[in-house]
Amino acid sequence: MPSDEQPWWQRAVLYQIYVRSFADSNEDGIGDLPGILAQLDYLEWLGVDALWLSPITVSPDKDWGYDVVDYTDVQPVFGGMRAFDELIAEADRRGIRIVIDLVPNHTSDQHPWFQEARASRDSARRDWYIWRDPNPDRSPPNNWRSSFGGGSAWTLDPATGQMYLHSFLPEQVDLNWWNEEVREAMDDVMRFWLDRGVAGFRLDVAHAIVKDRELRDRPPDADTHVVVDLEETFAVLRRWRKLVDGYEPERILIGETWVMDLARLAGFYGSGADQLHLAFNFPFVFAPLQAESLRDVVERSEELLPVAAWPAWTLSNHDVVRFPTRMCEGDERKARAALLTLLTQRGTPVLYYGDELGMQQVEIPPERESDIDGRDGARTPLPWNGAWNDPWLPLGDNVAPVAVQRADPTSFLSFCRELIARRGSSPDLVSGSYETLPAPKDVWAFRRGERTVVAINLSDESMEIDLGGGRKLAPWEGAILDG
Repeated sequence: MPSDEQPWWQRAVLYQIYVRSFADSNEDGIGDLPGILAQLDYLEWLGVDALWLSPITVSPDKDWGYDVVDYTDVQPVFGGMRAFDELIAEADRRGIRIVIDLVPNHTSDQHPWFQEARASRDSARRDWYIWRDPNPDRSPPNNWRSSFGGGSAWTLDPATGQMYLHSFLPEQVDLNWWNEEVREAMDDVMRFWLDRGVAGFRLDVAHAIVKDRELRDRPPDADTHVVVDLEETFAVLRRWRKLVDGYEPERILIGETWVMDLARLAGFYGSGADQLHLAFNFPFVFAPLQAESLRDVVERSEELLPVAAWPAWTLSNHDVVRFPTRMCEGDERKARAALLTLLTQRGTPVLYYGDELGMQQVEIPPERESDIDGRDGARTPLPWNGAWNDPWLPLGDNVAPVAVQRADPTSFLSFCRELIARRGSSPDLVSGSYETLPAPKDVWAFRRGERTVVAINLSDESMEIDLGGGRKLAPWEGAILDG
């Protein structure tokens, strides 16, 4: 069995829950915290160790919780703070930790901080946000673009005649992270939740928190829509790492590090792994289901990450098309192979709710679309018995429900559960090193630790492999071999 001396977050399988769509306790069509509480037995049976909850704080939902109006209260439709406290307690009894989404880059324009800031140029909180005069021709102060819609990242506030910065919607106003009072306020937010028992935070937009202080124009080859001061962003991450390291048992910081350059990704861990505990590897998310492509991402990640750094891997999340559709074209054989690649890597795997079912992207009729950026199809309700009462998004019919799959030992769900159990019982798979092994062109073969070999045929042809005794892998078949 894996050693208890290894940090819990390195041994864990994490499970992301999009709260609105996981489980509905009161049949109002919206998932909630009591719904999650009612399904803790299922999650314990599945074998996951920690839950990452999409934003639960109070929000007007212009961007479904990522526009925060109160950082220290729970959205009433999710059950309020009492339901959250009960969930923390009941999950803890089952050995399941709770990680919550924290949105430090921006607040809602309805947040009291921004309401005070926009009241006057002389407001005590004016400098909590980023304001500039428009150019003489009334154009924005620079060429920064919003990530939603591609228009300017600046919006004029008529009352004061200045423009404010928003990396996303105009209703999501960027905080000024050069202001020490902002840093102290977010420290207090973190302490509030840590004192309440959360195991850590998934940090939204962790790659772009601190903006270029001089607001210089974005160069044509920039990899972000705004210009980021990366070193100062790292300084903020080190500050947060020091804060969470003061808590026992150990708490974690998981970064939404949406960068496609692996060397840049490595920097978010810090030279001594003193920044993020885990940083999502988006080159892995978007790699095609091909041996060469996936192997290349993993090999280069292993080479570039600091010695003490620990990788984080996922295939789906609330912002991207679900992996059985995006990578696997709806082919269950391919989806099983993809899941095997995820759960056998060195690092912490993160499942998105429904991944365990092979849940595919759902086509949303135009009249039911609700997301500003067209991401509804990845956020549809989890099919428990095949039905919800008037769900907030349409229920997909392209995957068998939980109840059906749980009763079938050959189902995708059973396959996923067995993989999680196999990983959890193997010291090699939990903590062993990674080494690529020679294999045919479309086979990805690697050794984990001292004795475990994984071989995955990512092709439509049967493949002979020679891994001590030889074996033939059927198309899209994988094997875990103990030497």
